[in-house]
Amino acid sequence: MLIIIIIIIIIIGTLYIKPRTIHILNGQLQKHTKSRAALSLLGYCYYHIQDFTNSAECYEQLTQLHPEVEEYKVYYAQSLYKAGAYPEATKASFVLDNPSSHIKVQRVHNSLLEQLPQDDPDYSYNMGCLLYQDGKYEEACKKFTSAMQVLGYVPALSYNIALCYYSLKNYAQALKYIGEIIERGIREHPELSVGMTTEGIDVHSVGNTLVLHQTALIEAFNLKAAIEYQLKNLKGAQEALTDMPPRSEEELDPVTLHNQALVNMDTKPSEGFEKLAFLLQQPSFPPVNFGNLLLLYCKHEYFDLAADVLAENAHLTYKFLSPYMYEFLDALLTCQTAPEEAFRKFDEMNGKLTEQLRKLAKQVQEARLARDDEAQKKTLQDYDLMQEKYIVVLMAQAKIYWNRENFQMVEKIFRKSVEVCNEDDTWKLNVAHVLFMQNKYKEAIGFYEPIVKKHYDNVEQCNIQECPCKCKPSILNVSAVVLANLCVSYILTSQNEEAEELMRKIEKEEEQISYDDPDKKVFHLCIVNLVIGTLYCAKGNYDFGISRVIKSLEPYNKKLGTDTWFYAKRCFLSLLENMSKHMVMLRDAVVQECIQFLEHCEAYGKEVPAIIEQPLEEHRIHIGKNTVTYEARLLKALFYEVIGWNK
Repeated sequence: MLIIIIIIIIIIGTLYIKPRTIHILNGQLQKHTKSRAALSLLGYCYYHIQDFTNSAECYEQLTQLHPEVEEYKVYYAQSLYKAGAYPEATKASFVLDNPSSHIKVQRVHNSLLEQLPQDDPDYSYNMGCLLYQDGKYEEACKKFTSAMQVLGYVPALSYNIALCYYSLKNYAQALKYIGEIIERGIREHPELSVGMTTEGIDVHSVGNTLVLHQTALIEAFNLKAAIEYQLKNLKGAQEALTDMPPRSEEELDPVTLHNQALVNMDTKPSEGFEKLAFLLQQPSFPPVNFGNLLLLYCKHEYFDLAADVLAENAHLTYKFLSPYMYEFLDALLTCQTAPEEAFRKFDEMNGKLTEQLRKLAKQVQEARLARDDEAQKKTLQDYDLMQEKYIVVLMAQAKIYWNRENFQMVEKIFRKSVEVCNEDDTWKLNVAHVLFMQNKYKEAIGFYEPIVKKHYDNVEQCNIQECPCKCKPSILNVSAVVLANLCVSYILTSQNEEAEELMRKIEKEEEQISYDDPDKKVFHLCIVNLVIGTLYCAKGNYDFGISRVIKSLEPYNKKLGTDTWFYAKRCFLSLLENMSKHMVMLRDAVVQECIQFLEHCEAYGKEVPAIIEQPLEEHRIHIGKNTVTYEARLLKALFYEVIGWNK
């Protein structure tokens, strides 16, 4: 299938504010009882140390003193909600007239911080927070580091530094500070039961205590999950969330709830959609929740739901969606009713992105000539991000014609993007797919082979310096379908030795995994053999093709799965159709082999779903019918019927 990249960002919490700042602001209020600036910053500080009751009191005073400022009403409602005063929060939210209005509160914060001595660690600490909010991550990091040199280890400071490194994509350094937070949290607070849930130990909730907040463990684990997710280590992201100090679901903060939904979307999609939709209805939710819910609806092809959410929450569009994201979603939804118009919208988007990429390429060249390493590094990061956006739009545009099976048009779209994408693996992979679908096997090999051979020598292909990935590099990191398509391309171009070498490589690595983890199911070699068997069946050589399919699923307890069964049953249905038309005659030995195979599938397929249903489907297949066992029985009955006809 054509690959469409979905950009999903995990949010990781907020920066910490120094408690001493609150004492300074209280002093300001004693001097100036009605000081709007001090009240505003005091409410802000209380909110970020999770003292929501006092935060609500500050914002309540501000709403009374300055009823024309909509932001104070929003912050008042949010503080009440966080404090657990739900009826009061609901009532406060009713008076909001224009929640999207903005003021420059940050200027007030700056003016108050300027009253502190610049060598005061509190100044560095809080100035770092403001610099981070302005997107000046390197400067913010320096301020936090400066404060730490004076104050020593402070969990909140370590987290803020880790957050800066994360924003700079320096994941190794971010994990270093996260590791320190977790290590100290485990050593100093064993009562918080860190990691117990992952170990499978049943422990009680530790609650949202002040001690838990002071350790910064929740924020650290959320940030660790974000890094693992960005590095495509989904298991590591899931473990980071389960390693957190245990809390009941109603005690979870919005960020953790959002991240749980995101990292478990593949295994628990219904639950994930439920959590994201729930968060959207709350007065306060992670900023990326809105965009992620829309993108995931589109990924699972619930376009009507995405359109409804977008229409019902139009007031959130400009607040939480970037212009790029809004244009992309608009074009994606337009595909369902007016594909030609959607194609035009995608074309316009990529025209703008191409211009920006050319400007960035010029800036990279200028920085290289000036030997400005910092500028070059920054511009290269900007270029990579812009290229990623371009690829997303390009794939969505190409999918319009892919769905119509107009592969020539898809190839034409890809060839027009050579200038921008010729070094990108996602682009190469999709070019290979579209060439393969047009039977251009030799050309497809030219694109598949370099991607696959990167993994031949077990060399990690991560672009992150000092990458902290824990996953073992392997040829099995390549999609099974890609390996299968390459094998088929080798066979159809008479390069059998290359096909055999690739299959030996896959088999060797699967054997190693079976040795390390005997219970783990690995399907790569199985799928490669299934695709090769399907190829021979398609060519009419059912004797060899069906035998290959049958052998590929042995042993059944490890190889029988939803995907492998899908490939196998297609071949059997094709065989039965041709047998019923008297176009194919099988030897009795092969027929008997087929019956035995279906009996094995019947025995081992009781717990294997025949179809993975969409998570939000209203009408579900009966639980007894959606199993490999049920379908294997049906196929066996058809075999007996067809054999009877032939006799």
